[in-house]
Amino acid sequence: MKTTIKTIVLGAVATFFINTATAQQEAQFTQYLDNMMYYNPAYAGSNDALNVSLLHRQQWAGFKGAPMSTTLGVHSPLPNNLGVGLSVLNDRVGPVNATWINADFSYSLKISNKERLSFGLKGGVNLLNGDISSLYKHDQGDDVLNIRYKNQARFNVGAGVYYHSDQFFAGIAIPRIIDNIKDANQLVNPKYISQRHYYFTIGGYIEANRSLKIRPSAMVKMTQNAPVAIDANLAFILSENLWLGANYRVLESAGIYVQCLVSKQTKIGYAFEFSTGQLRSHNAGTHELMISYNVLSKKRRAATPRHF
Repeated sequence: MKTTIKTIVLGAVATFFINTATAQQEAQFTQYLDNMMYYNPAYAGSNDALNVSLLHRQQWAGFKGAPMSTTLGVHSPLPNNLGVGLSVLNDRVGPVNATWINADFSYSLKISNKERLSFGLKGGVNLLNGDISSLYKHDQGDDVLNIRYKNQARFNVGAGVYYHSDQFFAGIAIPRIIDNIKDANQLVNPKYISQRHYYFTIGGYIEANRSLKIRPSAMVKMTQNAPVAIDANLAFILSENLWLGANYRVLESAGIYVQCLVSKQTKIGYAFEFSTGQLRSHNAGTHELMISYNVLSKKRRAATPRHF
């Protein structure tokens, strides 16, 4: 009985995701500071080194068909204050499988030796596959629950601005500007719906002493007809190689994470979250893994470790 209820709830969530534009659609990550290019193209090249980051998130463990997201980001600085990157995301929610493939470009203005203001553009394609008809349904004749679609593609563009110094950063971005809400009422041969999201990020670190830094940060997500989502984060950086952090997503979840610099080039991390709402009793928490690797060059010395 409990499994059936979960399947019905998941079906409602998946249908809502496809046929309306009133919910947050973008994948979310606790360790987003290690792959901010997914949200903001202006971040591309900001590491001063070729960087490869991989994040995998299993949300609501034990909940059949729960969201599972994997993102890979690769970016590097180029001559003449340019940056370039490639970001790929696979996001699964029940019978819905979405893949985003985007190219990112940035241009930076050097305000001072330690300050840069970057402008970024993003362009790519979103691919959607799904079979809503495979879900349990009480009304077999409900057209909304008899939808199948394969490789529906939508081109999209995004833009962002990112400022950072050694100890502070702030950014604003719209990863997908084109809004396809006009297709929302098509039940026969349905179209993919993309709702425009706005992201605001801010953070930095305070040097408490020679072996401890405190790094607060926050991300605010906004979209039409949905509540403002606030993601607050606080990390303690010990001896430049160990991160101990906690996060709180308002009215949704809370959690902790740990990251470790295993070499000058490689950082790994793990995050655990638990729901603070009604879903808390129906799942075993959310797990997230992260690995980030910097390809260092003799010609260009990158600041290691990076704090954001």
